[in-house]
Amino acid sequence: MTHKYTNELIHETSPYLLQHAHNPVDWNPWNDKTLAKAKTENKLILLSVGYAACHWCHVMEHESFEDSLVAQVMNKNFINIKVDREERPDVDQVYMNAVQLMTGSGGWPMNVITLPDGRPVWGGTYFKKEQWLDALGQISKLYTKNPEKLIEYADKLEHGIKSMDVVKVNTDEPVFKTEFIAEAVSEWSKQFDHTFGGLSRSPKFMMPNNYHFLLRYAYQTNDEKLQDYVNLTLKKMAYGGVFDQIGGGFSRYSVDSKWHVPHFEKMLYDNGQLVSLYADAYLISKNELYKNVVEETLAYIKQNMTTENGAFYSSLDADSHNSKGELEEGAYYVWNQEELKTLIADDFELFSEYYNVNNFGLWEHSNYVLIRKDNDASIIKKHKINLEDLVKKKNNWKQILLEARNKREKPRLDDKTLTSWNAIMLKGYTDAYRVFGNPDYLASAKKNGNFILNTQLQNDGSLFHNYKNGKSSINGYLEDYATTIDAFLALYENTLDEKWLNTARDLANYAFDYFYDDQSGLFYFTSNSDASLVTRSIDYRDNVIPASNSIMAKNLFKLSHYFDDEHYRTTAQTMLNNVKPEMQDYASGYSNWLDLMLNYSNPFYEVAIVGSNAKQKINELNKTYIPNKLIAGSSLENNMPLLKNRFNPSKTLIYVCVNQACKLPVSEVSDAKNLLTK
Repeated sequence: MTHKYTNELIHETSPYLLQHAHNPVDWNPWNDKTLAKAKTENKLILLSVGYAACHWCHVMEHESFEDSLVAQVMNKNFINIKVDREERPDVDQVYMNAVQLMTGSGGWPMNVITLPDGRPVWGGTYFKKEQWLDALGQISKLYTKNPEKLIEYADKLEHGIKSMDVVKVNTDEPVFKTEFIAEAVSEWSKQFDHTFGGLSRSPKFMMPNNYHFLLRYAYQTNDEKLQDYVNLTLKKMAYGGVFDQIGGGFSRYSVDSKWHVPHFEKMLYDNGQLVSLYADAYLISKNELYKNVVEETLAYIKQNMTTENGAFYSSLDADSHNSKGELEEGAYYVWNQEELKTLIADDFELFSEYYNVNNFGLWEHSNYVLIRKDNDASIIKKHKINLEDLVKKKNNWKQILLEARNKREKPRLDDKTLTSWNAIMLKGYTDAYRVFGNPDYLASAKKNGNFILNTQLQNDGSLFHNYKNGKSSINGYLEDYATTIDAFLALYENTLDEKWLNTARDLANYAFDYFYDDQSGLFYFTSNSDASLVTRSIDYRDNVIPASNSIMAKNLFKLSHYFDDEHYRTTAQTMLNNVKPEMQDYASGYSNWLDLMLNYSNPFYEVAIVGSNAKQKINELNKTYIPNKLIAGSSLENNMPLLKNRFNPSKTLIYVCVNQACKLPVSEVSDAKNLLTK
């Protein structure tokens, strides 16, 4: 007897799932009902994971999932499940670990076949139609004729997956020394590309957290060579096609070594982190290029990725329709020479040198991706033009090209809102306000913070992960708590509104109750109130986004200072110590942990500013890059541990403390800076 299934994705809200809602495949969403169906019918599960902006996901959909012959094979032999990895990072993480164990690498689309109980037996990433059909046929046959072979393999693989995220308790005394960090950086530096920045390889990912740590480390150790390398990387990324030279904002990564041709999708989390990074880099160097990058990126976010209620969308697709009406990667962003000549007219010669409409900027099919090679000073010198005129011309070019580009069909938007990514962008806006003082940036940050408070925070203290069409859904993951606490702490430091600080503490306490693992001293990725998967993973290696555990450890370090809380203090220290044995061999995978280690290996300052002018003095203090401090402040009497008994109605005083010992208070910001930068 055959069962008639239908494509159930039509009832979902995820743009990625809706992209597949009209495939002839009987897709189901990941839920208890679907998983129960696989067990009842004793059928293998075919799990396919991707996200809306993923180019190769679209290619595989077109080649295989839209093909009726492929669909027939899938529908007959499998319970087919489609997952948006951004909605369900927990599912993605478990099965990505499995694919990496099976094949040695991972990526998206990710396709996995599991037993009816969800334990994986086979997997990979993108498959051509013939390979896909062949693999499905072989596994179906094996399951029918010799299922015990698959069960035996599933047992072994399950053991392997469970051991991947096991963090051993480090019984050594927690000792965090600068020598340890220096050795890790020295080993890492062997991979540096000193021509184009980044690492000596392609594709090149921006990895903002890596450069944020290296920026701080180089500054705190006065390592000029390392400072030059970080600035080279930031300059080349800003010059590259990976930064949208016309509309602002960064793509996800560059396929080549010179940051030229991006994988054209634009993700919210990259842009949020890069705004924070370039803002801090500007604070040190006062390089106008960095300021422009921040301003143009935030203008892009405001224009393209912000909702009415202050929430942020997730991503813009790499693909858009070209002039022939076909979906093509980068079609929205690239230019041919004739088009540019017509649009730019008399200025074309200067324009083509500035943006390399030549062999350096040529991509494929006679298309150019705009890329800079020279700084403004050398262009000015060569073309005998002054800076003011060049800036005018550049603004004019951008305006012309933006208008022309807006007539093209825009890339598809993934309009779901994720709490974790929103918090990352909120932190970006807050950091931009801290450095540049633009009140619009703070307004956007506060609006988004209130969106999270009013919409994503539930009465029981938990967070939702997802929001779409006015509805919040999916129980939050550790990444939602960690990034929100981090963003709220930044908001507190810039507004002195204690609701942000107190909510950060409450969220940390919630995470202890629902996510903490006594054995490893770290936090699980999923809440203990969620349905269990093959394994409950612990996310502790920093990647394109830092690990939720490294962000959490940093949060607890700060909260321990704000609330003078021993539990937070020892947990942060234990977390760092337990991860420490892995850190030296692969520093780039632990850069956020290394950043936390700098808080222990160098002096870390508590700055308490109390009095009617507290906010102005904080704004003044923030004009200097001081990464090894936190700020507490109040314009009135306050009982917070760092502020208690420090209010003086007649003047505003600044207390600089380290290791619970405070210097005499000063009233001038310049004097406070001297105490902090000794």
